[in-house]
Amino acid sequence: MDTLVVGEALVDVVRRGAEVVEYPGGSAANAAVALARLGRPVRLWTAYAGDAGGAVLDHHLTEAGIRLATDPHVLDRTPSATATIGATGAASYVFDVDWRLADAPATDTARFVHVCSWGPVLEPGAGRVRDLLSTTAATVTYDVNVRPAVTGVGPGLAEAVERTAALAQLVKASDEDLEVLYPGYGLEEAAARLRALGPRAVVVTRGAEGATWFGAQVVSVGAMPVLVADTIGAGDTFGAALLDALWDDDLATISQERIAAVLRHAVRAAAVTVSRPGADPPYASELLG
Repeated sequence: MDTLVVGEALVDVVRRGAEVVEYPGGSAANAAVALARLGRPVRLWTAYAGDAGGAVLDHHLTEAGIRLATDPHVLDRTPSATATIGATGAASYVFDVDWRLADAPATDTARFVHVCSWGPVLEPGAGRVRDLLSTTAATVTYDVNVRPAVTGVGPGLAEAVERTAALAQLVKASDEDLEVLYPGYGLEEAAARLRALGPRAVVVTRGAEGATWFGAQVVSVGAMPVLVADTIGAGDTFGAALLDALWDDDLATISQERIAAVLRHAVRAAAVTVSRPGADPPYASELLG
């Protein structure tokens, strides 16, 4: 069994003061690399160009052991995200993107289909993504990871996110995602709105406050103290580590103790990522002990 990760791959142009560095990235690509580094077999359904940026992504994904589910070279130029790193290590983004996809891959070998960020909400590719999610027998997991600079905000975005959440068994969102989707809602109220659509659980990351699982039971864990280099890829790593930890679990019967262990694993993995520049998730060996 493998995980089919669905969503964007792009080049991150990171500005830190006068320094400018380029890294391969994108929410789905980051999650795929994180999951592969944790020892899980991964396919990636994504799109970029056969240009210099695409060559960087080809090398990065191949080196990580990720199989491309279809030919990704369907765009005229490889998407990019310019990330400016602030004093706290948080990143603000400006995007240059396109989102079109080749024909959908098979999902018969998938333990999870993990869809990320603008994959199911940015047209024209979003329609193909939702078609795949509506027909797969795999467990669907959805990392909301909203990008207002790409998708805009407001009721249209919330509606697109909710259409996807209704097809998922597990939804992961940050507290900032929920504030964008549901301004004026409390955290629990926003999570309950998503869970009412059908997922068995909604997992909310809360930065330095840790993470909370909203399901048949509510479970919270604290964050790990860490010196932050930047936050690029932290949420993507957290989502991948959730799948790694849940590989042999049943969301319908998972215990409170097991949920806490799953969250701690994801928090620990994300802490490694924020401790070093760019989207550089940990290997399984770094999480031992």
